[in-house]
Amino acid sequence: MTLIIDAARRSVRLDPRDPAFFGDPYPAYAAIRAAAPAFFWDDYGLWCFAPHRDVSALLRDKRFGRQILHVMSREALGWPAPKDHLAPFDALERHSILELEPPEHTRLRGLVNRAFVSRRIETLGPRIAALAHEQINAFGRRGSADLIADFAAPIPVAVIADLIGVPGEMGPQMLDWSHRMVAMYQFGVTRAVEESAAEAARAFAGFMRAHARARRSDLRDDLISQLLRAESDGGRLSEDELVTTCILLLNAGHEATVHAIGNGVKAMLEHHVDAESAFAGEASRAATVEEMLRLDAPLHLFARYALEDVEFAGVRFKKGEKIGLLLGAANRDPDRFPRPDAFDARRDPNPHLAFGAGIHFCVGAPLARLEMATALPILFARLPGLRLVETPQYRDAYHFHGLEALRVTWG
Repeated sequence: MTLIIDAARRSVRLDPRDPAFFGDPYPAYAAIRAAAPAFFWDDYGLWCFAPHRDVSALLRDKRFGRQILHVMSREALGWPAPKDHLAPFDALERHSILELEPPEHTRLRGLVNRAFVSRRIETLGPRIAALAHEQINAFGRRGSADLIADFAAPIPVAVIADLIGVPGEMGPQMLDWSHRMVAMYQFGVTRAVEESAAEAARAFAGFMRAHARARRSDLRDDLISQLLRAESDGGRLSEDELVTTCILLLNAGHEATVHAIGNGVKAMLEHHVDAESAFAGEASRAATVEEMLRLDAPLHLFARYALEDVEFAGVRFKKGEKIGLLLGAANRDPDRFPRPDAFDARRDPNPHLAFGAGIHFCVGAPLARLEMATALPILFARLPGLRLVETPQYRDAYHFHGLEALRVTWG
């Protein structure tokens, strides 16, 4: 790995596409945190923050936001005109809860909370357990498996499809659309990636729009139906907002959870965690899941914009400047987490930032936690002696952090 830290200038050169980095970013994080905790990442062209105290504070700081075009024009920011070929993708981004600030964010988040963070989540445990057993039944007799393809990927997409109210058989197609769209958030996006993401966005939106229109005359007990019924301050979701919200939840509802499950199993196996003890009782299961999320989070970089001229950690930002928050680095900060590189299932407190914080705290966090706390104890109980057959490799997809495959055997 080529890591160049200029402590005097508070700058770092580090290629996010370097396999040595995205395969194990934590040594680089530790070196950066020690030398320049607030640093200018030359490769990205923005200031970034690595300490837990800074990342936690900036996630909650209302002087920064996910959106900037509500307070500045593209011309004032020096941005080029939107790319015509990205219009379908940009149309979805325009209504995404993740990219909005109050008051639009407040209205949409309130509607989604009514539908998504509800007693319905608590009832999904048996469905998740059944899916876990179903997947293990399918590969259990083989004696080996790729737990990403055979376990971690199928369960979250089936659960979120059920919750939202889209046909389960659409799972593979939605996965394809999602992967192509999510590729837009990675470093070094090419024209081919942009065109693929735009086409996926067009197709996904067309499917979701038609499905929602059909559901208007056949309301059921699912998220689409609840959103169609929902009102906040007398205002319904527009159809564009509903389509975007469902796509965002489908994408986020499985993409990060797949990585969280894969990374978590890998961590337990590499750290030789006793699964019987770790999953003994509800409290232990919950604590183990939180430690998985802290130790090897699925999202490592979260960007925000300065909404006004502001100074933070000795760095002055002009209105419109973009900053990066290193969630993965914050979760391994020794000033906040004793023995940060160790897997400690009894860690208490465990204020990790894997789900973010502030108004953009992950709306799907309760579901992700339930999926992990339900499916993983079943996996380890059904496959005693679970162990790795090769060193897992991470995907070239920074700032997402997930495995290409997780090949295991047991018995």
